[in-house]
Amino acid sequence: MTLPDRRSPSAQWFAAAAALLQALEAENRALLTLDLNQITELLGAKQLAVAAAVSARAGLGALMAQDQAAARALTAQLASAATENRRLLERAMAVQRRVIATVAKAAKAAAPAAARARRYGARGSLVANSAGPIAHLSNA
Repeated sequence: MTLPDRRSPSAQWFAAAAALLQALEAENRALLTLDLNQITELLGAKQLAVAAAVSARAGLGALMAQDQAAARALTAQLASAATENRRLLERAMAVQRRVIATVAKAAKAAAPAAARARRYGARGSLVANSAGPIAHLSNA
C-alpha cells in the first residue's frame, strides 16, 4: 500500500486513522484483562486520536483513486476495532456494576443493627430510623 504525500489532506487522514486504530487496539487489550489503571491511562490518547481523525476526515474527499482501496481497508479495520471496543467496554461496565453491588451488599451486612436503626436528622442529631433506608442499590 502506497500512502499519499505526507503533507496532503488524505495523508493526514491516514495518519490520524492509523493513530486511532492503535489507540483502540491498545484499549481493547487493556479491556480484555480488565486493567482499569491502563484503561484510564489510555483514555486521553484515544480522545485525542478521535478528535484528530474527525478533524482530518475532510481529507477523504481528496483521495486519489489508488488511495481509495487503502482508505476502505483502514476504515474496515477501524470499524472492527470500534465494534470490539464497544463490546469490551460494555463487558467492563457490567463487571464494575457487579463488583459495586457486591461491595454494597457486604457493607450493609457488616453494619451493626444499631447503626442501621439510626440516622442523622435535619438538625444533625441522631434519630431513630423508622422509615427504612432512603435509597437502595440494585443489581439491575
